[in-house]
Formats: sequence, C-alpha cells, structure tokens
Amino acid sequence: MHVNISIVFICLAAVLLASCQTTTQKSSGKHPPVKLGVEVLFEKRLDLLHGKRIGLITNPTGVDSHLDSIIERFRRHPDIKLVALYGPEHGVRGNAQAGEYVSFYFDEHFQLPVFSLYGQSHKPPPNMLTNIDEYMRSFDTQHAGKQMESGMMKAVDVMVFDLQDVGTRVYTYIATMAYAMQACAENGIPFIVLDRPNPINGVAMEGPILEYPEHSSFIGLYPIPLRHGMTAGELAQLFNDKFLTPKARLTVVPMENWTRDEWFDETSLPWVIPSPNLPTLDAATVYPGQVLLEGTNLSEGRGTAKPFEIFGAPWIDGFTLAKELNSLSLPGVKFREVWFTPTFSKHKEQLCGGCQLHVTDREAYQPIASTLSVLRVIQKLYPEELEFHASYFDKVMGTSKVLLAIESGASTDEIVATFKPGLEQFSKERQQYLLYR
Repeated sequence: MHVNISIVFICLAAVLLASCQTTTQKSSGKHPPVKLGVEVLFEKRLDLLHGKRIGLITNPTGVDSHLDSIIERFRRHPDIKLVALYGPEHGVRGNAQAGEYVSFYFDEHFQLPVFSLYGQSHKPPPNMLTNIDEYMRSFDTQHAGKQMESGMMKAVDVMVFDLQDVGTRVYTYIATMAYAMQACAENGIPFIVLDRPNPINGVAMEGPILEYPEHSSFIGLYPIPLRHGMTAGELAQLFNDKFLTPKARLTVVPMENWTRDEWFDETSLPWVIPSPNLPTLDAATVYPGQVLLEGTNLSEGRGTAKPFEIFGAPWIDGFTLAKELNSLSLPGVKFREVWFTPTFSKHKEQLCGGCQLHVTDREAYQPIASTLSVLRVIQKLYPEELEFHASYFDKVMGTSKVLLAIESGASTDEIVATFKPGLEQFSKERQQYLLYR
C-alpha cells in the first residue's frame, strides 16, 4: 500500500499540536498564575491604606510577579503615603551578612528613613567581627535588639509586612513579624501582612515542636515545628490568636491561586534571594535540616557558592563520609564528596572535606531526619573532632532532648519517632489558621 509521507507528517503534527493545546488548557485551568498578596492589595484592598501614613517592613523579596518593588509601587501611587522603611536581619537591601549589625540610616535613593529590626537598639561590642559566628549564636538567642520601639513608629498610621519567608522556624523573618505585631498592638497601629508562598510547600511538617517558653528565642519564638508548613500570613493569625497580648489589629491579604502542595518553582513567580546564604530554592529545600549544623563546629557551607548544600570541616575525608552516608540509602537524597575553602564564617580560608547534598526526590526527602543522620555518621567517624554548641543547638531544635538523644547513641529513627505526637497535635491546631487548601 502506497502512503503519502507528507500527509502522515501533517497528521502527526496536527495530533501533537492538539495534544499540546489540550495540555496547556488543562495546566492553565488547574494552575492559574499565583497572585501575591501585594498584587491583591493593589487590585482590591487599597482602602486599607488610603489617607494613612504607611510604615513598610520589607527587603529585596518585596516584589510583585513582574519584579516591581513594593517600595517603588508605594512611592509612585498618588494615594499612598510611605513614610518609613523597616529592615529585618540582612537589612532592607539584603546586603548584610548573617549576624551583621545594621544601624538606622536615611536611604538617599528612596528618600526615606530606614529603621533596623536587627540590632539597631542593641549595638554589638567593638570586637564583634573577630568571631562573627560566635556573636551570631549569642545575639540570635536573645530577644534584645529586635523589637520595634515606639520611637520608630511615631509617624506611622499603618504597618505593612511584605517579606518572603522560607518555611523554617529558625528563619528570623517570622520572629521579626511577631515582634512588630506586638509593638503595633501596644501602640494601636493596625498591622497588615501581604502573604507569599511557603517556598518548600505548605503540606510537609517536620521536626520537634518548640518547647515554650523555655526554648523561646529570636530563632524560634513560639511552639511550632522546625519545618512548619505555613505561610507568613497564616503564622501571623496563629501568633496573634494564641500568643500576643494585647492582640494586634491584624489584616492578612491572602494570595490567590496558591495551593498548599505547590513548591515555589511551580508558581511561575520569580525567585528573589531571601537572604545572602539562601541563594536558591535548592538551598531553602535543605535548610530545615542543614541549619542544625550552625549548632556545631561543622561548616554549613557559608562562604561557598552552595551554602547549606555543602558541609564539612578540615578534619573530614569527603570520600569516606560520602560512602558512609550513601550506604544509609536515605530517601530522596545522595551525597557527593567535596573539598572547599570557605571565604568567611567557620573554617575561613581552611581547606575542608565534606559532602554536597543532592536532592533527587524532594517529596521523599526528609531534611531534618537526613541531617540528624549526617550528625550521627560524623559522630561515629570523628568522635574526637565533632563538637556541639549545646545551648545554640538546643535553641535551633527548640528542645534539649534531641542533643541528649544524640549523645546517648539513639538512632535517627528513634529520635524522629519522638516528633510524631507533637506534629499530629500541631496539625490539628493549625487548621483554623490555614488560608489555602
């Protein structure tokens, strides 16, 4: 039978085109573009700001889906009077390293005063930079120096919060939000949260619930899991309802079209670095576990191109460590040996051996359990060299029980099993504050 090849190709092309169109229609129908809180504000809720003097807590992540800065959008709008900026850790411009003191200044570009919510009222000692890691461990576990004081709000009628959180309790932006909410409540100033996605999804929760108030600090204020699975707006509602006295006059402007199971790269939103050492979504994915290394003498990769994905120390052999870790067959992750020389932070300018985490299946990967396994293996291989900064490690974990379990020889499975009752209870308690299903 003779077949016209041209006709066959045309038919195949038509089938493929129809398939692509159907797929696109299904995709767009199922996943319309995520609309950020800041965009919903401008489209539907400008009544919240009309005729009021606005204070804005933000940093470079305060952009819309077109990368337009919320600061610039506020400044351009004829009905919005922006009078002051407030910066979290790392500053409004995001240029300060972890633990770096940020003082008050007047921003010549924005022509606005900029108040620091990370240390402005608690200037560090002159020798701070001689050991920035030690100072950070000390300062970040204190409440001092992070509160928004009354004098910072004299000209403000409404406070707006627009920061990208990363889904881990230790990350200080949610503590900054809580402190600011408390200050606004005490001064009768309404507080507005413009919501953003949890970049590592709003479903998975891991780790222990912080033991409150004995382990409360700036790197973990309230009893939530280490990986909390909530957005900043949802956390604001929870904090306000359960912990703040007096209560803030809180308004959360939610996103539209975000679903809890979405990771940031599934939203079509542009990724803007939330802080200097979380440059990528990959770094944010491993951060809930790898942040535990801050409570040890291991480098967590600060001062490298892959912070939190790379880890190690001068006394580690990368080949040996990678072999031991991969023999555990941890779900969703493989380890590759690396050698690196940090340009700052722990082991600065020293050659370190270690590993890089490669997440192969992020739905299966369990960051906290994986890092606990890392610590158990390093403890077995290098018992004389591995050290814990016990008080800081406990603040990061939100409990002293985990370090005690590690030191007693408990397995990772045994430790993780102790988290389950708290997570189940928290899962029930958080339901009334969830904005997205």
